[in-house]
Amino acid sequence: MKKWKVLQKLSDLGVVAVIRTKKAETAENIAWACREGGLSAVEITFTIPGADRVIRRLREEDAFGELIVGAGTVLDSETARIAILAGAQFVVSPGFDEGTARLCNRYQVPYIPGCMTVSEMIRAMECGAEVIKLFPGALFDPSVIRAIKGPLPQVSIMPSGGVDLENVEEWIRNGADFVSVGSHLTAPGEQGDFRRVKELAAEYVERVQLARGKRGR
Repeated sequence: MKKWKVLQKLSDLGVVAVIRTKKAETAENIAWACREGGLSAVEITFTIPGADRVIRRLREEDAFGELIVGAGTVLDSETARIAILAGAQFVVSPGFDEGTARLCNRYQVPYIPGCMTVSEMIRAMECGAEVIKLFPGALFDPSVIRAIKGPLPQVSIMPSGGVDLENVEEWIRNGADFVSVGSHLTAPGEQGDFRRVKELAAEYVERVQLARGKRGR
């Protein structure tokens, strides 16, 4: 899938599920539970043992191409290349790394680096990042996005860390292009309650669409 199509799908959906588990099998089950709930964008973090194999299996088993599978917690270009070769369709980092940006540009894979300041965001955009991960989001009020987009109206922002069902609509209404959600969504899966993950996934998608002024699912 071309770079612009991946970014468009992430934007249309409005939510990315960040999956960080101790076991690869759990990560896969959470990913499918999210998909069943209508949340078809998942980020497999490289803190998971065998994360590249998880990405590869999800891509191979997704016969109809319904999932958008990304790699998270990518700290360097070496890891980014491993992820891309495994089939990752986007790459996410907790911070900005120029080498990773260059490699992702080379392969035309979206790179979403973590930034906290406007200066970091400008540097990342100059290196080709089309979406910025505002991280850690828990340190900010959602209104910070409006403040940032005052001088930088062209920036696309995905808040990450601290996004939950209580504030997801506020993030969207304040200008977040889409959000990423971690443990608030995936924690039940660690206990084997994948049905609850599915329910939460559906609720996140619903709330994002409502915040955008669209009808629920």
